[in-house]
Amino acid sequence: MTLSENTTWQTQEFIGKRILVTGGTQGMGKATVERLSHAGATVLTTARSTPPDLTTPDLFIQADVSTAEGTDKVIKETLTRLGGIDILVNVVGGSSSPPGGALVLSDEHWQHNLNLNLLSAVRLDRGLLPAMMAQQSGVIIHVSSIQRSMPLKATLAYAAAKAALSVYSKGLANEVAPYGIRVNTVAPGMIETAAAGRLIDRLASTAGTSYDIARQGLMDEALGGIPLNRPGRPEEIAELIAFLVSERASYITGSEHIIDGGTLRTI
Repeated sequence: MTLSENTTWQTQEFIGKRILVTGGTQGMGKATVERLSHAGATVLTTARSTPPDLTTPDLFIQADVSTAEGTDKVIKETLTRLGGIDILVNVVGGSSSPPGGALVLSDEHWQHNLNLNLLSAVRLDRGLLPAMMAQQSGVIIHVSSIQRSMPLKATLAYAAAKAALSVYSKGLANEVAPYGIRVNTVAPGMIETAAAGRLIDRLASTAGTSYDIARQGLMDEALGGIPLNRPGRPEEIAELIAFLVSERASYITGSEHIIDGGTLRTI
């Protein structure tokens, strides 16, 4: 296959596919929206606030998916606007809890992390799976984190919620596979996003140091070093997701795919 033929094939890969990507206005979510749209899909996305550079309002839903009301709105509007759904990519997540470990985390911190990083996916799956089951096909991707295997003191509640997401994803995959629906998780390591930048800002402020020192400290001390010696890029996560939701991965389900530059040393 020539380079030109390969490019044409990638551009046409998702023509006719109806896709929802949560958290799709920045970072990994935005990169995923762009990658799938470029390949021909109709991609609907969500965020808590409308981005100032929004160019396709008909493909955007303003909603807070960390709430039951927000997920209900997304479910209803997705099915109405798209007339169904073929692929769901749950990217939304993150941590806004104060650093300092378990003793500084209140019930509210824990509940917020569970709502954003676990229950948002659970609720959206529950609302959109019936449409996939009726058509006997579909793909769901949950973006987890390597922190489920190596929790950091600064983001303990987030790590626990992502661990629960991975367990839930495995159980769901086994349950819906007979309906022709595949469920997988993607577990990124340190990715250079705005959310990662905000975490580094908090770490720098707590330690009374600079952003660059805190960033290097996160890589070298908290993560134990990244063998590839750099954070990942959102586009690299999007490329893995594009593969997993494609027909090229039609026999892959119930698995987690780590993309961390070699950060996790265990098998």
